[in-house]
Formats: sequence, C-alpha cells, structure tokens
Amino acid sequence: MMLFEESTQKLKIVLVIPVYNHGTTLREVVCQALAIIKEILVVDDGSTDGGAETISDLNVRLIRHSENKGKGAAIMTASQEAYKLGATHIVTIDADGQHSPTDLVKFIPTIENNPDAIIIGTRVFDPATTPLGTRFGRAFSNFWLRVQTGYAIKDTQSGFRAYPLSILQWLKLKECHYSFEIEILVKAAWAGVDLQEVDISVYYPPPSKRISHFRPFMDNFRLSILNTKLTLRAILPIPHRKLLTDNTKSEKISLLSPLRSIKKLLKGNCSPQQLAVAGGLGVFIGAVPLIACQTITILFAASFLRLNKIMAIAASQLCIPPFIPALCIEVGYFVRHGRFLTEISLDTIGYQGLERIFEWFLGSLILGPALGLLVGITIYITAIILKRISKEDG
Repeated sequence: MMLFEESTQKLKIVLVIPVYNHGTTLREVVCQALAIIKEILVVDDGSTDGGAETISDLNVRLIRHSENKGKGAAIMTASQEAYKLGATHIVTIDADGQHSPTDLVKFIPTIENNPDAIIIGTRVFDPATTPLGTRFGRAFSNFWLRVQTGYAIKDTQSGFRAYPLSILQWLKLKECHYSFEIEILVKAAWAGVDLQEVDISVYYPPPSKRISHFRPFMDNFRLSILNTKLTLRAILPIPHRKLLTDNTKSEKISLLSPLRSIKKLLKGNCSPQQLAVAGGLGVFIGAVPLIACQTITILFAASFLRLNKIMAIAASQLCIPPFIPALCIEVGYFVRHGRFLTEISLDTIGYQGLERIFEWFLGSLILGPALGLLVGITIYITAIILKRISKEDG
C-alpha cells in the first residue's frame, strides 16, 4: 500500500538547505539550486557569520533559529514549513558546497517512481581526494545500519537525501544533531519504509578550505550512544511499529503450534523463502555450542540478513539439549577417533568435558548445516502449502 496515490495527490518537492556558518559557500549553492528548482527553504541554524545576508536578494524562503540547535532540528523545522506550503517531499542538501545541486535531477524520477521511499544520494568517492577518515566513517556507519536494519546502504552519512513529509511526521525522532540522519534511516526501515539510493558526485576542497562543524569527540560520542541503543533494540525479537496497521498482532508465535505460527508470519509479509532461511539459520546456530550467547548470535545474524527473528529463535529451540548436542558430540567424536563414544561416565563427560565441547563444536559444523537444510526445506514446503490454502479460502 502506498502513502501517496497519484490519483489523489500530486508530488511537490521543496529543497531544504540547513546552514550554520557557511557564509562563504551558501550563495553559490543556492544559485546553482535555483537553476533546478524554485521552491527552496534555507534554515539558518543560529549562524554567527552573517551568511544568510549573502542570499537576501535571492527568491528563497529563509527561516532562522535564534541559536544553534543542530542539523536534525533544522531539517525538522524545514519539514514543518514545507508541509504548510503543501509539499509532499523535501530534499536536503548540505550548504558546504560538497554536493552539486545539479544532481537533484537524479532524485526527481526516483521520487516519482518511489514516493514512499527515503532516497539517499550515494557519494562516488575518489580515493585520491577523499579523506581517509571520511571513508572509514562511512564504512563503519554502513556496517551498523546493516546490523540494525538488514539494509546494505552504500552511504549512510550522505546529507543529500529525499524524505516524504508523511514519514518525518509519523516517526518518533529524538536526535537533533548529525545523529539525526542515522536515527531516521534506522527507524524508517523498521517501520517498513524502503531505502533507495542514487549516485551523486562529491567535491572535497583542499583541507585549508573545508568547512565542517562536525565535532569529532562530541558527535562521535552521540553516534556511539545512538548506535548502542538502536542495536540493542534491533536484536530484540519484538516487532517494530509499522506505518500500516497489522491485524495479526493478537496471534501468537509458538513452536507448539507450528502451522498457525507459519500462517501468522506469512500474513506479516514474510515469504516462504525468508521463513525457510530464517528457520535453517536458527537451527544451524542453535546446534553450535555458543554457550551463553547463542540467542544473541541468532538475533544479530537474523537482523544483519533481514530475516525473521522470531522464526529463527523458534527453530533454534529444536536444538535444546540433550538430543541434538549429543548427536553432535557423537559425530565429532567419530571424526576424531574413527568410532562412536559409547562410554558415559564421570571420566568421559566430567574430566574430559573440554574435549566433549570441542567435539560438540566439530560435530555441529557437520550436523548443523544438514539439520538446518532439512528444517528449512520443511518450513518452505509447509509455508507454500499454507499460502495456497489461504489463497483458495480467500
């Protein structure tokens, strides 16, 4: 289901330029942007360099914060004003001149084809001119977004983006600074919003001419705290609030009622393939002796691969001791000694306990994939049958 229906609402895009002490670059950015789009909002976030006066003769809307509140706060202020203007989307671009406003033409067709998505401008880096810290920071941020949402986005730190205003209004966002741009991507993905990318150019001036208000200690500290909170929330097997209502919330997932549980998960937009892979993953990891960290490993892996966490955790319960661990130990013992372990005594399971754990691990690498494949196939076939029955009944 779409939030924007072409028949009832025409898309209207407003360009937003948050600015904080970018007086030397602001006018050029605005002038280039005016050649592409006429609706421009400049949010002066408490600048002290008089930069806003350099565009006083240009046909743009200027909003001022009496004090510096942060980039996220500036974007939210602009979104509220854009909504009053009847806009459906805003496109944000940094005022430091690193982004080319001409790349806006790449966003427009993507917005038209994906009006419910957040569009991210992926900077095409030139290794010769891009600072090493920038490349590392982007890779680091991309990794954590993948863990938290399963999305493999190439540039989570780009400030050149398109946002549907309905999403900005609906999401509960708390960050006001640079961390806002990570928070909104993660929470939007959790809400079922698609994240799209378009390639854009980027210009990095010589170090002496670069304008950056990123504070390495404080902003990295805020990002670290935010990523910790988002990651902890991401790995919990608790459904996220969606933009669309889910009429299946009252049904429960239980290993004791596998058919009903699979039907419920299928209603939640999980495909038979996704459920099968999630179940197989849960069984494979469940077979490995990851003592005291098995569940969290499954949650991390399922989140990273965008698989259903509940199915993965439920399937892993098939590997609860003693049956599957005992089989893994026997397989591992056979690999090491060429025969099965038949003596159960204080010596073999007590004093030789570390050897049994090693054999458990060794056997799980052989038995785990086989069991995971078997469970995955079973789940897939069951889900396909239930889906067909549901269609016939409907």
